[in-house]
Amino acid sequence: MIDLEAYFARVGYDGPVAPTLAVLNDLMSAHVQAIPFENLDVLLQRGIDLTPEALQRKLVDERRGGYCFEQNGLLLLVLGAIGFAVTPLSARVRYQRPRDYTPARTHLFLRVEIDGAAWIADVGVGGLSLTSAIRFDLEGEQATRHEPRRIIRERGRFFHQVRFGNDWQDVLEFTGEEMPLIDRELANWFTSTHPQSHFRNRLIAARALPDGGRLTLLNRELTTRSRSGQAETRLLAAPAELVSVLDEKFSLRFPAGTLFPCEALDWPSQAEGLPPAVQTFQ
Repeated sequence: MIDLEAYFARVGYDGPVAPTLAVLNDLMSAHVQAIPFENLDVLLQRGIDLTPEALQRKLVDERRGGYCFEQNGLLLLVLGAIGFAVTPLSARVRYQRPRDYTPARTHLFLRVEIDGAAWIADVGVGGLSLTSAIRFDLEGEQATRHEPRRIIRERGRFFHQVRFGNDWQDVLEFTGEEMPLIDRELANWFTSTHPQSHFRNRLIAARALPDGGRLTLLNRELTTRSRSGQAETRLLAAPAELVSVLDEKFSLRFPAGTLFPCEALDWPSQAEGLPPAVQTFQ
């Protein structure tokens, strides 16, 4: 079970509690602004627990974030408790990957049935997390509270796409197949422990901004993107600055001196006055 009152307080939601499209959209918008996408526990090798109690404790009570299995796992519990007809689905993340490459099917998102129509909810795809639901159909471009989206179908596969300027880019590939808990646990084990998982090899944090923009941290690069798509990026210089940015920009609080083991951070050796090998791999 999920403590709905605690969740509503966590995301700052005080609207009606009913299985309607308006409620779904408002919850998604509040969720992606309040609960950041992040993989910090993976880097710290703390393990990712998908039980309802663990999701409540980490994302709600401890005010942390998480990745897709945690984010959409929590939303699955919330929507079910409200009375939505919701089904977990599996997908392959395709953003910035060519079509001739086949990524692992290690993404969880949700199909929500409302008044006979199917909608897609996904608050766990990093800097492209949906801020409002999109129809699970092939009707062309769909507006969201952030970027335009669409669903297309090619050779029996669905592609969730995002538009930046005049260009459409793949976000996800999926078939509509349900992702039961055992499959989520297996995929979660891979993404959080396998040496080739990108969650083990780079630091990620992201959240949506209320003005339609996005805030994303990828390794040392902090990027603020406006609703129009214009982006400003700055490079963090030292581990202490990273801890400060996580607190100030993402409300993720870690003790001073925390080091996230991640070779891709590639800190300059002079930043802390340590030899490069120690600087990089601690």
